[in-house]
Amino acid sequence: MYDFHVHSSFSGDCSYSMEDMIKGAIRVGVKSIAFTDHIDYEYGSPDINFVFDVKDYLKDFNKLKNKYGDQLNLLIGAEIGMQPHLSKKNLDFINSCDFDFIIMSTHVVQGSDLHVGNYFKEKSSKDVYEKYYEEVLSNLNSINNFDVVGHLNLIERYVKYMDEKLHLDDYRELMSKVLNEIISMDKGIELNTSGIRYGIESFLPSNEILKLYKELGGETITIGSDAHNPKDICSHYKEAIDVLRSLDYKYITVYKNRKKRFIKID
Repeated sequence: MYDFHVHSSFSGDCSYSMEDMIKGAIRVGVKSIAFTDHIDYEYGSPDINFVFDVKDYLKDFNKLKNKYGDQLNLLIGAEIGMQPHLSKKNLDFINSCDFDFIIMSTHVVQGSDLHVGNYFKEKSSKDVYEKYYEEVLSNLNSINNFDVVGHLNLIERYVKYMDEKLHLDDYRELMSKVLNEIISMDKGIELNTSGIRYGIESFLPSNEILKLYKELGGETITIGSDAHNPKDICSHYKEAIDVLRSLDYKYITVYKNRKKRFIKID
């Protein structure tokens, strides 16, 4: 099992240390985990800080890699909360460390974070989807030093704030633009299993989006739990593999030193 989206107390919304998360991974027999703690400059809510010191991050990681590296493969990464005007600041951060893996995520749209619901106010579901995916496209056009796009349809985790959840057919053209851009950049997407944990009854992205990505020629796909708790590491991993297999994916992707490697799905 490979978990390429794991948080620790370096993320403002996680209270478990790197060592706690490593011990959790060892308990369930994970082959490799990538720490991808949050960097979200100018996050929409002032109540949470999603910025950490990369020197402290690297220091703790290297200490633990020396301690536990013979039990599993430990990788260092980051989840970059992208906004178009922050591209230089984010690139400076990415270039400040020899990361193994970088996720580019969209958590904030037009200055409003998704989590507390401000973004959804006074918008129809159609507006919510269109503006969100237009922001994702703008982010893709603003930065190329990343490896995969995280939880591509994150807005569906917050369907409680919307009038209704749209079907892919309602925004297929826009989603195809997003996926084609990712493919043309030779980047990938992640299959984020946290959707099941948050009660939306599908992975992020949904099976329909995963199918479209495959039909458009997409191949690069990582699996990540988005764990903020040791018990969630590699959660629903086997189900994720089953979904990929059912959609005729032949490989999952892993990274090291920012280079991807394909692992055949048995």
